[in-house]
Amino acid sequence: MARLKMKKLEEYLQCVDHFEQPKILLEQYPTPPHIAACMTHHMQAQHDDIDGKFVADLGCGCGMLSIGAALLGAQLTVGFELDDAALNIYRQNVIDMELPGVDGVRVNVLHLAGSKWDNVFDTVLMNPPFGTKHNAGMDMRFLDVGMRLATGAVYSLHKTSTRTYIQKKSKEWGARGNVVAELRYNIDASYKFHKQKSKDIEVDFWRFDVSDL
Repeated sequence: MARLKMKKLEEYLQCVDHFEQPKILLEQYPTPPHIAACMTHHMQAQHDDIDGKFVADLGCGCGMLSIGAALLGAQLTVGFELDDAALNIYRQNVIDMELPGVDGVRVNVLHLAGSKWDNVFDTVLMNPPFGTKHNAGMDMRFLDVGMRLATGAVYSLHKTSTRTYIQKKSKEWGARGNVVAELRYNIDASYKFHKQKSKDIEVDFWRFDVSDL
């Protein structure tokens, strides 16, 4: 059972401020409020993975997913983010929405594995960089870290075109991975090289059960 209906959750998330000057090398694109609401609401309503839980948001950006988790009753939500500017917006969003139990930590997500954060969180969620030609495979590196930090479940978005590969890798890692939804991720033009006002990308929303790892 979720504390908020998905429509109301999405209304709250529409108030979250986004990147002021997004950085292409970090693949900074805001998670759309509708997708963030669908993700976090499903996590709680179908799997009880948020309410009362310790939740981590990897590459949290301005806090869309963290705030969704907080609104649905997470006991503690920690967002991990490399970019100072994004983290400042994250923290201001949390203050503006008067959310308790939410913190942001400046760190390179890839440095979290083997740290004090291993096995600290019940649930890890993320909208990782999908991986451009400059950082191919970054989404899988984020996923690997997430599985080290979580004791229950990891939720992540990945391009549908990589589904077979992700299924193979999750089995190698000993996690039980399932695609819980197929989404159309709308990216608005954010950078000078974008020639279209917006573009839809086919994306899978994954849940990985890591309780046996």
